[in-house]
Parts: sequence; structure tokens; C-alpha cells
Amino acid sequence: MIQSMTGYGKTELQLPTKKVTIEIKSLNSKNLDLNVRTPSYYKEKELEVRKKIANKLVRGKVDFSIFVESIGSIVSSQINEDVVKSYIKQLKGMSNASELELLQMAMQLPETIQSKREELDENEWSLIDNAINETLDKIVVYRKDEGATLKKDFEKRIKIIDDLLFQAVELDPQRIESIKEKLQKAIVELEVKVDENRFEQELIYYLEKLDITEEKVRLKNHLEYFLKELLSDNSNGKKLGFITQEIGREINTIGSKSNFAEMQKVVVQMKDELEKIKEQNLNVL
Repeated sequence: MIQSMTGYGKTELQLPTKKVTIEIKSLNSKNLDLNVRTPSYYKEKELEVRKKIANKLVRGKVDFSIFVESIGSIVSSQINEDVVKSYIKQLKGMSNASELELLQMAMQLPETIQSKREELDENEWSLIDNAINETLDKIVVYRKDEGATLKKDFEKRIKIIDDLLFQAVELDPQRIESIKEKLQKAIVELEVKVDENRFEQELIYYLEKLDITEEKVRLKNHLEYFLKELLSDNSNGKKLGFITQEIGREINTIGSKSNFAEMQKVVVQMKDELEKIKEQNLNVL
């Protein structure tokens, strides 16, 4: 089953002192282009998170974010009492101010408040890690749903190309007769005497050069191969891209050999459908 590289997943985790929101967005890209944003105290887990995402999502332009919202009053800083007492002692020798005024002055001086650095809590991280797994599962489901939509579109366009190929096959006898008539008309207009046997031999040789039997067979096989790959267990957009190149090669060859206006119109329609397939395939994982 094919997957799209476009996806979105979000999980909210409620912890005793904070709410953690995990969000993953992805778009199409030739390789994995991963951007990770987390609070500083989770940075030591970033490599682990990157590996987890790479294993699960494989390809795409991926934005991963962890947002933390504090709940209630959390003391993240504290007064440096030793420094404050030292300041007050020094200020007493310089001022007759009251104890309260001395304290107010001391608190305005540097290093009286020291921030408390939040440390990683492994138990907390275990819950967050589970939430990351849940979010990855959500984005994979999203990608599969998008892939199912792409699959239907591919099948529709491959069917159109197959129908157009059938039209080309139906037109082939008319094409051959048209080529013969053009050559015979050219001989008549030249008003030259031509050996009939030699003319037949040259005509057969010329028609063999314009024969599209092999191209029709190969194109049919490529179309069937493309549909078969859509049902594969693994999503492989690059492989589908290679198959579309082969489909395009056969269509172009039929067009260059056709030498018949009606068949060339059919070829143009096949090319148009193939371009739409190629454009959509850029988004397949």
C-alpha cells in the first residue's frame, strides 16, 4: 500500500505540573529533511528522537516539535541568601537605612536571584516517549489515507492510458494504409517508372521501421507493472518514478513512429495523463 509523504499528527499529554504537546508535520522531499524543536532540557534525547522518526517516516520534509506549557506555580528560581546577607552587611556600613530598606537595596544588586535549571526526569520522559510513538502512529495513518487517495487517482489515469493505447492499436491499420497511400502518391507525382517488386521490398522495409508492435507490448507491460506496484506491501515512490520513465519512453517512441495525425492526437493525450501521474508521484513515499 502506497503512502503519501504529506501527513500530520498531534498528541497532548497532561503531566502533574505541565502540559506537553507533540506535533509532527511532513511534506514531500527526495530524502529525509528533519527539523526537531524541543525545550533545552530534552535536548539530550534529540538523537534518540531523530532515529525514531527516521525509522518510522523514512522520507519527507518533517517538522517535529515538543511544546511545554507550565501549569500552576512552579518555583524555577530562588534567592541566594549568602549573597543577600553579604550585601546587607556591606550596606550597613555605608547607610543608616532601616533593615527593610537595606534588604530592598540588596535585592536590586547582581546575583541575588539564581535560576533553578530544570533537569530531565526519566519517568516523565518515558511518558513523553510513548506520546511520541502515538503521534508517529497518527501521522502514518494520515499518510496511508492520503496514499489511498493517490492510488485511486493513479489507477484511474493508468486506465485512461490503457484505453488510449487500445485506440492506438485500433488506428494502426489505418495508419499503415495512410503511409502506403502517401508513398504511392509520391511515386506517381514524380512520374518515374518504378520496379514493382523493388517498391514492395522498400515499402516493407520502411513499414518495419515504423512498426510499433514492440512498443505497444512493452507499454502494456509497464502499465500492468505500475498497477502491481501500487499493491505492494511497501510504499516505493522512487520505483514508481522509474516505471513512469519507462512508460514515457514507449509513449514517445510510438509518437515519433506514428506518422499519422489521428494516432499522434492519442499520443498527446497519453502524455498528458502521464505528466499528471508523475506530478502526483512526487508525493509518494
